[in-house]
Amino acid sequence: MKTYNSLSEVQSDLFDHKISCAALVQQYISRIDEKKNLNAFTEVFEKSAMEKAREVDEKIKSKTQGKLAGMVIALKDNLCYKGHKVSASSKILEGFESLYSATVVERLLAEDAIIIGRCNCDEFAMGSSNETSAFGNVLNPLDITRVPGGSSGGAAAAVAADLCMASLGTDTGGSIRQPASFCGVVGLKPTYGRVSRYGAIAYASSFDQIGPITKNVRDAALIMEVMAGKDEYDSTVSSKPVPEYSKNITSKPAKIRIAYIKDVIESNGLNPEIKAKVYATIEKLKAAGHTVEPVDFPYIDYLVPTYYVLTTAEASSNLARYDGVHYGYRSKNATDLESTYKKSRSEGFGTEVKRRIMLGTFVLSAGYYDAYYSKGQKVRRLLKDKTNDILSKYDFIILPTTPGTAFKFGEHSADPIAMYLEDIFTVQANITGVPAISLPIGKHSNGLPFGIQVMGKPFSEADLFSFSEYLMEL
Repeated sequence: MKTYNSLSEVQSDLFDHKISCAALVQQYISRIDEKKNLNAFTEVFEKSAMEKAREVDEKIKSKTQGKLAGMVIALKDNLCYKGHKVSASSKILEGFESLYSATVVERLLAEDAIIIGRCNCDEFAMGSSNETSAFGNVLNPLDITRVPGGSSGGAAAAVAADLCMASLGTDTGGSIRQPASFCGVVGLKPTYGRVSRYGAIAYASSFDQIGPITKNVRDAALIMEVMAGKDEYDSTVSSKPVPEYSKNITSKPAKIRIAYIKDVIESNGLNPEIKAKVYATIEKLKAAGHTVEPVDFPYIDYLVPTYYVLTTAEASSNLARYDGVHYGYRSKNATDLESTYKKSRSEGFGTEVKRRIMLGTFVLSAGYYDAYYSKGQKVRRLLKDKTNDILSKYDFIILPTTPGTAFKFGEHSADPIAMYLEDIFTVQANITGVPAISLPIGKHSNGLPFGIQVMGKPFSEADLFSFSEYLMEL
């Protein structure tokens, strides 16, 4: 099978009749089967994918195809697709079939994207390693002894292993960018409110965002321009117009101002080779005439605690609906209503999800609400104000995506705090709502990739894409 690295390559062959969408989808299905040991997919939508492929082939013949014709894309297993199963990789949603499609899914299909299946993920998007899924671990295609990252581990692994052209993930605290870094692909978390969350199974509603995982920046931009924009089903979505991101990319930006957080780069927890790469990138940007300066961010130690206080509180509320009564898993050991609730939730949820629900219930409880949740919201405002203050003086903030490269299975499993600290460089963008992208521009001496992350001003995705393309070529 020919390896395609961009949609433009696929469309070139499609329009020259060197390949058909049906043949392309069949090739991806065969490749998924060959690489099933990776456990990247929880289900392949073979029938509906082939039907859509044949439909797009007919449109290509009549030259009425959409802008994503030939884009074979996978969905993280927490995005709804009408008539298809969705489970958030949890036993508690066993056998559940979605009654409607997420807004992003509807918009991709309208532009003739072909959805090939749903990808394994950490249960309810809670995890940084894809080790909490009810379907088992996803293996990193670059080194199967190591994690692919999480929670969108299957989505990132599928793109890296060439099992699809692109995928959609969700990012609550780094769940697109961290696996993108570990798997050597591009991962974008948009501005909060840029993309509708309608049809995404909620973890923490004021943090969650849907975004693309791709092999290149231009494909991410194209997917974003299709997905983004006002949606009557999600009141948190901005009504700001959506630029044609893919057409506005320039790889030669004017002189720009870039900040880097000194304490992050100089952190003892940052791998020395990643630190060296970030500094080398800074020097290249300076040599090209751009302004790159260190800035202070005195609240680094508060990022992860604030994130986990607030997200677990929201998770406790959001996951209350999974009760064994309405849909999904119901315990066979239940004897009355109370035991139905208790046993269904105890048996249906995994360890990490139960841990976060209990943490969230605790911080929302009567005696502790002010000490934890209320204080967490105040700290969030401080973090947001300081981040916006930096971005009022600079165009971008540059920093590592992760402290290290992909770690081995089981390395952090026994210590939840060590696992939570994997998010230390990514949670800032979710807490503050700004857009952030991870770019695969580093390779460690251990042979594994790592990403450099760029954060921008709210709703500055157009500038972020141009700068990202520039960095990839620098």
